[in-house]
Amino acid sequence: MAQYFLIHPDNPQPRLIKQACAILHAGGIAAIPTDSSYALVCHLDDKAAAERLRRIRQVDDKHHLTLLCSDLSELGAYAQVDNRQFRLLRAATPGPYTFILEATKEVPRRLSHPSRKTIGVRVPEHTVTHALLAELGQPLLATTLILPGQSESMNDPEDIRTQLEKLVELVLDAGPCPQQATTVIDLCSTPPTVVRLGRGALGPLGLSAET
Repeated sequence: MAQYFLIHPDNPQPRLIKQACAILHAGGIAAIPTDSSYALVCHLDDKAAAERLRRIRQVDDKHHLTLLCSDLSELGAYAQVDNRQFRLLRAATPGPYTFILEATKEVPRRLSHPSRKTIGVRVPEHTVTHALLAELGQPLLATTLILPGQSESMNDPEDIRTQLEKLVELVLDAGPCPQQATTVIDLCSTPPTVVRLGRGALGPLGLSAET
């Protein structure tokens, strides 16, 4: 049965943040708010929890999981970024964008794409997410909370609690989030390729859906 924390979206209670991180350290999966929809997250180094993330979503190892990073400096430790890519990242972060980049050796091989050796990375803009990242001191492994058979991401913590209370260890309720997944951009291609159009606008990045 999942624990359910009511957490303030702008001033998250430090006690709840510490408890949430303890659950993640112990191998738990949490549903947390982000600047797009809710996401499922687990500890980066927990192999069993990562496999459970994939089973809940019913995706295979070719589906990019995402590292939620606190800032571009941390992102750069887990993804290889050249000057061209960095300029685009700087224009888009923090924000509701996920970028596909080549993984560094800091990323466990089991988490990167099996043939491309790439990983999804992003810097979200949500106070609760950043509080968790600050307490953990490392990225969170995440996937957008879209359940099998559904096309839209989940944004209502009460619905999440009802549908996932036996599958996750924690739901962090900071109120509804936007019901849009992130915009996903593959920066390993030239020019960059828009993989999924979501909440993040393309105009400020100089991209279009046809890119």
